[in-house]
Amino acid sequence: MLYTIGEMAKQLNVATSTLRYYDKEGLLPFVERSEGGMRMFKDADYEFLKIISCLKATGMQLKDIREFISLVMKGDETIEARLELFMKRKEEVEKQMAQLQVTLDTVNFKCWYYETAKRAGTTNVPDNMSNDELPKELRAVRARLRKK
Repeated sequence: MLYTIGEMAKQLNVATSTLRYYDKEGLLPFVERSEGGMRMFKDADYEFLKIISCLKATGMQLKDIREFISLVMKGDETIEARLELFMKRKEEVEKQMAQLQVTLDTVNFKCWYYETAKRAGTTNVPDNMSNDELPKELRAVRARLRKK
């Protein structure tokens, strides 16, 4: 089945301008055009566009996404290079996730901190608690936040 740019954008939950921009940046060499020059997307293009979106979400630069697409267009001789690209992205995402976990732990600590302060009516209570009085999962966070 063929889809217009508007139909495909709706399926992907993105603006049509996003797909036009991708095309302008050379990310959509696989998209066919009608006799009138309209972009016509196939069902198979949906998966490709989802992969582009995934790579963007990992922080990959458009020039690198363009290189990936170029590798795909060259065929099976580039499988190893594509695998290497995704292995590197995986490492980057794992690093991002680890940093986000540290951030989430800090936010959770501050939520506990202010909930405790609110109940006590003062920040002196959580500030002066010993490590043993803190929830176990928050002890390392407070230690990381405090200057030694």
